[in-house]
Amino acid sequence: MAEYSKNDDAVSRLTPEQYRVTQENGTERPGTGEYLDNKAPGIYVDVVSGEPLFASSDKYESGCGWPSFTKPIETAHVNERSDTSLGMRRTEVRSAHGDSHLGHVFPDGPPDRGGLRYCINSAALKFIAKEDMAAAGYGEYINQVEDIR
Repeated sequence: MAEYSKNDDAVSRLTPEQYRVTQENGTERPGTGEYLDNKAPGIYVDVVSGEPLFASSDKYESGCGWPSFTKPIETAHVNERSDTSLGMRRTEVRSAHGDSHLGHVFPDGPPDRGGLRYCINSAALKFIAKEDMAAAGYGEYINQVEDIR
């Protein structure tokens, strides 16, 4: 299994928006994210550490303005913690190894797919297309990737 970690070099290569979202707990404006309408098969990895986070087969159109997923591709790569900022109680989602702020998880996802909605900032993600996964070191996840429902 690959080793994933946060390092200064990876952080220094982030765009200002990627830095604001992942390192300063920011949120991109709804409807503006690069991956909101992406329907290609593949996986989404942490832009900082490269750890695999979500599969295209778990992505769905929630109408919230951010890419939404029903579950992480590997729960060990996602940490959840209580977030009471902005005067509300939410559950923040962070990458386990990169410690990047990814977004939030809500209990209003599709009931037939577990009932969760992982509402994730595109700026925290890098998309690896299915045909590039093996060469990029993500071959073990190809069987979890299929076209979006």
